[in-house]
Amino acid sequence: MIEKRVLIAFGGNALIKATEKGTVSEQIKNAEEAAENLAPLLIEYKNVIIVHGNGPQVGQNLIRVEEGVTKVPPLPLDVCVAETQGSMGFIIEKAIRNELLKLNIQREVITLLSQVEVDPNDPAFKNPTKPIGPFYTAYRAKHLMEVEKWPMVEDSGRGFRKVVASPKPLKILGIDALREIYDSGFIVISGGGGGIPVMKSSYGFYKGIEAVIDKDRTSVLMAIELDVEELIFLTSVPNIYINFGKPDQKIIKEMSLEEAMKYHKEGHFPPGSMGPKIEAASHFLAKKGGEVLLTDAKNLKEATRGSAGTIIYHKLNREIA
Repeated sequence: MIEKRVLIAFGGNALIKATEKGTVSEQIKNAEEAAENLAPLLIEYKNVIIVHGNGPQVGQNLIRVEEGVTKVPPLPLDVCVAETQGSMGFIIEKAIRNELLKLNIQREVITLLSQVEVDPNDPAFKNPTKPIGPFYTAYRAKHLMEVEKWPMVEDSGRGFRKVVASPKPLKILGIDALREIYDSGFIVISGGGGGIPVMKSSYGFYKGIEAVIDKDRTSVLMAIELDVEELIFLTSVPNIYINFGKPDQKIIKEMSLEEAMKYHKEGHFPPGSMGPKIEAASHFLAKKGGEVLLTDAKNLKEATRGSAGTIIYHKLNREIA
C-alpha cells in the first residue's frame, strides 16, 4: 500500500444520472458502480477521503417538503443538507464495504457528518444566486416572497425558484478528529454537499443557516487541512479540453498552474462547467502544491497511472522533483 494522501471529490449527480428518476434503488446501483471504479485507489493508497455533492438529493428533499407543507412542518435547508449527508454517506459507505468484501480487502470505512463555518458578513449573503428546490408558479412564488421573505428568481422558463447564498467555507468543525481518523488509514466519507452551513451568532454560538457551500471549495479547504498530496475531481468527462466543442478542440493531458489560469482567463473554462473546478484546483496548488487530477470515474484507474485524465501541477513541485 502506497503512503499517499488523497482526496476524491465527485458530484451528487454521480448517484442520480440525468436520465433517471432518482430512486433509492438507482442511487444504490450507481454507488456500487462508483465503488467499483474507486476500488483500485482504495486498495493502493493508505489515506483516502471522499467528498460528494448532494444537489439533486437536496432538491428531491425540498420537493417532498413542499408537497407535504400542509401536513408536516417544513425543514430548513441546513437540516436537508444534514439529512442527505447521512443518507448518501450510508449508500456510498455500504457500496464501498461490499466492494472491498468482494475483493477480500480488510479496510475500515466510516462516514462523518461535517459542519462548516461561514462568515455572516460574506458578500454572498447580500446577493443570493444559487437556485434550489422545486419550481413554483408565479402565484405561489409571490406568496412565498411576501410571507416567508424568500428571495426568488424565474429560472429556465420553468417557473420560480428560491435562491440562497453560496458563501466561502472558513472552517471545518471537528477537523482535528477528522484528521486523526484520516491519519489512521480509515477510508473516510465526509464534507458531503460542501458541509452543513453554520455561522456564529452575536453571542458566539453556532447556528445553522439557509445557504449552500460549494463542494469543491470545501474539498480544497479539507485537502489543505489534512495535508493531502493529490486532489482528484471526478467530472463528467475523461479529460479537460480547450476550445471545447469547437473544430479546433484540443485535449489537455497535463498543464501547470500558470497555464491553467491563463486558459481560464481566456474563457476556456466557463462558470457553469469546468470553471469552478479549475478555480478550486488553482487555490489548492497555490496554497499546498502537490497535484490535481481531473477525470471521470470510468477512467480513474488509468488516470492515476498517467494514461488518462488531466493533471494540473505546481511548477515548483516539478522543479524540486
